[in-house]
Amino acid sequence: MKLHEYQAKQLFATAGIPLPRGLTAKTSAEARAAYETLRRPCEVAGAFACNVKAQIHAGGRGKAGGILVAHSAEEAAAHTQSLLGRRLVTAQTGPEGLPVSAVLLEERIAAAKELYVAVTMDRFRAQPVMLASRMGGVDIEQVAASQPQAIAREPIDLIDGLSDAGRARLSEALGFSVGQAQAFRPIAEAIGTLFLRHDASLIEINPLVITDAGRLLALDAKVTVDDNALFRHPELSALRDESQEHPLELQASRIGISYVGLRGTIGCLVNGAGLAMATNDIITLHGGEPANFLDVGGGANVEQVTNAFAILLSDARVKAILVNIFGGIMRCDWIAQGLLKATERLNVRIPIVVRLQGTNVEEGRRLLADAKRLNLISVDELASAAARAVELAAR
Repeated sequence: MKLHEYQAKQLFATAGIPLPRGLTAKTSAEARAAYETLRRPCEVAGAFACNVKAQIHAGGRGKAGGILVAHSAEEAAAHTQSLLGRRLVTAQTGPEGLPVSAVLLEERIAAAKELYVAVTMDRFRAQPVMLASRMGGVDIEQVAASQPQAIAREPIDLIDGLSDAGRARLSEALGFSVGQAQAFRPIAEAIGTLFLRHDASLIEINPLVITDAGRLLALDAKVTVDDNALFRHPELSALRDESQEHPLELQASRIGISYVGLRGTIGCLVNGAGLAMATNDIITLHGGEPANFLDVGGGANVEQVTNAFAILLSDARVKAILVNIFGGIMRCDWIAQGLLKATERLNVRIPIVVRLQGTNVEEGRRLLADAKRLNLISVDELASAAARAVELAAR
């Protein structure tokens, strides 16, 4: 689950991470009042400016017109009015965009340098890792792809945290002076603690800036919490903004199905996360594009299969479906019965390629063959099943 920037910064504030002064607004009147509140400490009334930042669960807001500059209360109100209710389209949202229901008004900061700092999981080492780069303020994914050496990485011990030597190496990688390295220490400790305490999968500051006055400030904040741990954090779960989530992903989460929407034309129904990833990969290798990642789990029943088909069919881009089931906990004949009942109940018309392996596989294939439905095609091998699904989706 992702937090909005203003929510993430509220979390940062509890940990003592230095932030620009900011206030949230959900109406133009609130924005006008927020501007005046932020301006008040400034000695020269006409010199104050603030950023009006659209709050959505996606990056790239600045390039998409989602971050505007206000030099007066009236301008802050006007910018807020122009953003609220708008669906902001960025490089990370897809063409449908995401709705803006709040803005963050924040004092503008003169930055001498923009840096990148984050904590995430190192899946290969099965432990948290802190990342740091001098190339902040840009898409870090592009930096990782084109200049991986520009990102320093230091493991975080689950008991002892980030070591002094690791923090020193990160400070050196970020080009800090002795004073800046000292100021960085509590920031590094804070984001590491937040990551572990709140079961996060990502804590990111991009950019962490060195101001003209030499201070370190977190200009942006991103926090993603592991959905599987939300039961331990009701205070964070209450911050969930369902308007920012893919409608089909939201529907799937409510019925216990793991679903991630993609942009292809081949719907996938698989039992097991690893098998689902392999299925998506083999579709791509055969020249197709998966429309989703969908894992119904190892104990799929008729109701789950029916719900999964309903979700797949709600995506208008789906032209064919590939069902890839390994019958371990669930027998293949039970899965076949579930497929037949689900497709009949939903009156599925698009072609469905079914690959079954595992317990009672012969009986499962016999049930599918006896059904004599033209849109149900049983294929034994995964590579052949993927190739057939790609072929049918292209028709």
